[in-house]
Amino acid sequence: MNSIVIVIIVFVGYVVAYHTYGKYLARKIFNLAATNKVPSEEFFDGVDYVPTKKNIVFGHHFTTIAGLGPIVGPAIGIIWGWLPALLWVFFGSIFMGAMHDFSTLIISARNKGKSIGDLTGVIIGPGPRYVFQFIMQLLLFIVLSVFALIVSTLFMLYPESVIPVWAQIPIAMWLGRQIQRGKSDLLYSIFALILMYGTIILGVYVPVDLSKLGLFQVLSQHGFVLSNLITVTWCIALFIYVFFASTMPVQKLLQPRDYINSHQLIVAILLMVIGIFIAHPAITAPAINHKAFAAGTDIPGIMPMLFIIIACGAISGFHSIASSGTTVKQLKNETDSLYIGYGGMLTESFLAVLVLLCVAAGLGIGLERNGVLFTGTDAFYQHYSSWATTNSGIGAKLESFIIGAGNLFEFIGIPKEIGRPMIAVFIVSFANTTLDSATRMQRLSLQEIVSYKRSGNKKSIIENRYVATFLVVLFAAIMTFVKPGGKGALILWPLFGALNQLLAGLGLALVSIFLYRKKKKFLLAFIPMVIVLILTIWAMVENLLGFISERNILLAIISIMIIILTAWLLAGGLVSVIRSKHVNA
Repeated sequence: MNSIVIVIIVFVGYVVAYHTYGKYLARKIFNLAATNKVPSEEFFDGVDYVPTKKNIVFGHHFTTIAGLGPIVGPAIGIIWGWLPALLWVFFGSIFMGAMHDFSTLIISARNKGKSIGDLTGVIIGPGPRYVFQFIMQLLLFIVLSVFALIVSTLFMLYPESVIPVWAQIPIAMWLGRQIQRGKSDLLYSIFALILMYGTIILGVYVPVDLSKLGLFQVLSQHGFVLSNLITVTWCIALFIYVFFASTMPVQKLLQPRDYINSHQLIVAILLMVIGIFIAHPAITAPAINHKAFAAGTDIPGIMPMLFIIIACGAISGFHSIASSGTTVKQLKNETDSLYIGYGGMLTESFLAVLVLLCVAAGLGIGLERNGVLFTGTDAFYQHYSSWATTNSGIGAKLESFIIGAGNLFEFIGIPKEIGRPMIAVFIVSFANTTLDSATRMQRLSLQEIVSYKRSGNKKSIIENRYVATFLVVLFAAIMTFVKPGGKGALILWPLFGALNQLLAGLGLALVSIFLYRKKKKFLLAFIPMVIVLILTIWAMVENLLGFISERNILLAIISIMIIILTAWLLAGGLVSVIRSKHVNA
């Protein structure tokens, strides 16, 4: 099949879904109204609660929820074939992911901007509140710790990206200043984007490779592992950065930087689409990879792993944290939530589809390994020869997409020397955005927990944003450096995929109870909830058995605890529904 056909079908499908199912949810289920008061106005503080234009909030929301998810997930999930991956991304996003993101955003907006964890206490009860908050904190803790390691690794893999990514900070602050002065946000953001692409060209000619610095070479000669030294250095720099970035007012850095990144996304999507239309490459990857199902392969079964690995492109629990964590506090008008929540998820899903096509078709244009050029189906099987090879590190996870997209860019006239660094900067920028936003969200969640537990008007010291952020960053840093080279971050990483999807299922459970009490069509959330929870608990049990067989006691204990807490939370939700039914009767 030609890749152009899929691009057209999918794009039209998303537009139709937005204007039919999306608007149905907005008008008939949630009854959005511009007259409803939003948290950004009610609790305006100039730091976190700031009413903002919807296109700027869209940029923040999208870059926060995207991160590496819609890139890494599809680039790995295609190992079972492009067809099951495409079907999950397309239908999952329309009926599950977009519904999940949009509904949690609007429910939070109607409950004083509370996080998804705090909303659990409002809708279900205080006990389940702590369960949800614990799961949220654990997930964010893993994200913050691991993403610092990931960004550090990406800086080592793509030294051309260092200058552009760090240069985004002053460029974004300049843009934020111009917008605050009343300048055109669109016009000045284009100027900022041009400046950023200028830094990409500079980065190509001046790559920042710490391994070539004299200090690091001297230390490596005295027994220090060079890669560990570089990783630790970048991690420390990133933790210092996120402390200041996540405590600054959103309109000074967070919003303008994410606005630039959203424009960068549009450029990347346009370049990939143009490349597909010019090259019109045939899909050479198998629709169903029968080798993945053959006996003796190390590739795990497609059920339930596909639905855990491809998360952000279809549905992700992290999105509900973003919707109810930072996005809702910038919402200027309740009606903007459809565009930001539902539209943001569909945009991310479209990016995931393009990633699939870059791998399924773009990779087949040419993959060079050890001086040998592989093309067509051979290129696919060369990269996806085994599960261990495909997942041997962050570089292996991203390689197929970067090479495939770079091949498509060449048809537009962008040489590999420029095209691949452009893609690398795009990837690192989104990962860095997730790192920053996750820190702010964890700080806000921690402040909610402390605020809820205290009595009286006297505030705890932890409710101070600087103290709360310092604690969040400190514990993440301790976790990261508990093993040499920042590898401590990976201790809890095997829990992330299932934990993330578990949060999505629990978020949909919360939406189901909310709609049930409002006498709305709760099955629209309940059916996706059942599907997500069944697949996720299945994956969690498989993970638990694996941890036990590997004698990984820590992960086994945490997994058992999460499963028990999940059952408690769901039971609490059921009891809450039964009680409300009796009250209504």
